[in-house]
Amino acid sequence: MAAHQQGPVTIHPVKTKADKREFVELSYRLNRGDPAWVPPLRNEVYALLTPGKNPWYEHGKAQLFTARRDGRTVGRISAHIDTLALEQPAQQGMGPGTGNWGMLEAEDGEVARALLVTAEDWLRGQGMTRALGPLSISVWDEPGLLIEGFDDVPTIMMGHNSPLYRGWIEDAGYNPVKKLLNYGVRVDDGFPPLVNRIVAAGEKNERIRIRKVNKKRFDAEAKLIMGLLNDAWSDNWGFVPLSDTEIDFIGKKLKDIVFEDLIRVAELDGEPVAFMIVLPNINELLIDMDGSLWPFNWARLLWWLRKPKSVTLRVPLMGVAKKLQNSRMASTLAFMMIEFIRRDAVRDYGTVYGDIGWVLDDNQGMNAVAAAIEAKVNRVYQIYDQVLG
Repeated sequence: MAAHQQGPVTIHPVKTKADKREFVELSYRLNRGDPAWVPPLRNEVYALLTPGKNPWYEHGKAQLFTARRDGRTVGRISAHIDTLALEQPAQQGMGPGTGNWGMLEAEDGEVARALLVTAEDWLRGQGMTRALGPLSISVWDEPGLLIEGFDDVPTIMMGHNSPLYRGWIEDAGYNPVKKLLNYGVRVDDGFPPLVNRIVAAGEKNERIRIRKVNKKRFDAEAKLIMGLLNDAWSDNWGFVPLSDTEIDFIGKKLKDIVFEDLIRVAELDGEPVAFMIVLPNINELLIDMDGSLWPFNWARLLWWLRKPKSVTLRVPLMGVAKKLQNSRMASTLAFMMIEFIRRDAVRDYGTVYGDIGWVLDDNQGMNAVAAAIEAKVNRVYQIYDQVLG
């Protein structure tokens, strides 16, 4: 690599299809030697970055950049602004003047620094006074930089990056703002007695009903769950509401990997008040596909989706209506949903481990639930910011 460090680093905005291909392909080249990196499907990456395919662009705008040295692409970054994030209260993490960057890949610290400076300049030019990142590209996609847990292969829809990036970002003047925790827990043997007692008491409570989703009514179920999500998470750090078109988009994206017995809605006196989404870990399949379904990977994927066996399941989203938060009922509903899904997962999917995340480091309710089921932090992500002078 030293031989390639002679020429200067030049930064180029992504303008053409060929530029975008360079941007996308770089991550496959730089991360190919990392045994814990799971190559995402290329069509998913292109959809994320393409206005008209990703409804985030209805309220956001982004500029992609690549870095070159000696005729080679050696880095990339995205700079972006979300108008819905700008409308949030500043004390909640986003707010007026806060722009974002993400999708960072770099061969070395010099490249990373040049890319960060370029992203900051672009944000400044758009009137932003603060840069917060990494977000790839929304807080709902892959937020944060992995800073602990590099040996663990991430579960579905979780990011992974080189351990070198942390030093490069902090050397560029960025300060830690928020940690996102991911918990792992063995689930095949069940949960501690206290949790089982809470679940048993809940099962006797006639006011409570825990139901599976109905995939035949999937669009309506997705709207119900995402509506609950917007309410449940609205006071969380970094919250940006999901628009109706984003809810539809997420529903379509997840439809093939949604299984009725892995998603629960909790009703109290007939009203839906909580939900839990669990996804089979498709990364167990994707890790050796190199981001492509061709020529034969599509058949493997379709076969797997018929009835996946998944050693690990991920809980990406869980929420309780704001009016019930911090109540005993909230924790009862949470434990009931977790236990009901656990039983089905172990019996029908061969599941041994659960992954829960991301959880904000100051989310007392979720961290208490994780402690009660004896889950342990296995990956930590960090979000940084810097004032743009």
